[in-house]
Parts: sequence; C-alpha cells; structure tokens
Amino acid sequence: QVQLVESGGGLVQPGGSLRLSCAASGFTFSLYAMSWYRQAPGKERELVARITSGGGSTNYADSVKGRFTISRDNAKNTVYLQMNSLKPEDTAVYYCNADSPKYKYWGQGTQVTVSS
Repeated sequence: QVQLVESGGGLVQPGGSLRLSCAASGFTFSLYAMSWYRQAPGKERELVARITSGGGSTNYADSVKGRFTISRDNAKNTVYLQMNSLKPEDTAVYYCNADSPKYKYWGQGTQVTVSS
C-alpha cells in the first residue's frame, strides 16, 4: 500500500522557518522523482520544488528560490522541504508528490500558515 505522510507544518511568524518531511512507503522510493506542491485557498495547486530520483538535480518555483531547499534521504525514504524567510503568501496546504513515467502518488497534505 502506497503511503506518503507529510509532517512539520504549523503556524509560524513572517521571517520564520519550518522543515517539512514526507515519509514514503509501499513503492521503490529511490526510483521516483519527488516534489512539493502547495495550494492556497481559492488558488490552483502549484509546484514548489522538485528533486530527481538520485537527488542530483533540483528545481524551484521562482517565488521560493533562495528561500526553500528540497532534499531527500533515499536510505530513509524521506523527502524534506526546508523553508526559510517565510512570507504570508507562503500560507497553503503543502503536498508531497512522487512521480515516475508510469505512476504518480500524493500525500494528504500539511497546513503551513505564516502569520503574525
């Protein structure tokens, strides 16, 4: 049974930091590119960051470049999103995604709220 379980969300003040984690099980994690998406109320889900299966390449949305860092630990079947210098506009539900040429999986999401 495939599972992607996100954790680490919460309420943080502007300028603060959070680290999201996504623990994967039920598939061969090291063969999948992993991504973080987010969806704010009334907006479409958007790609935040992506990392290739081996971790050798990453890409980011322009809105988070220089502030967010995606990483993965294939030994722990976990992908991370380090979020620094958070802004109110980063408020959203953050989703973990695993994709391969054949399959795509989603987590249930974790809420991140940036507010003073």
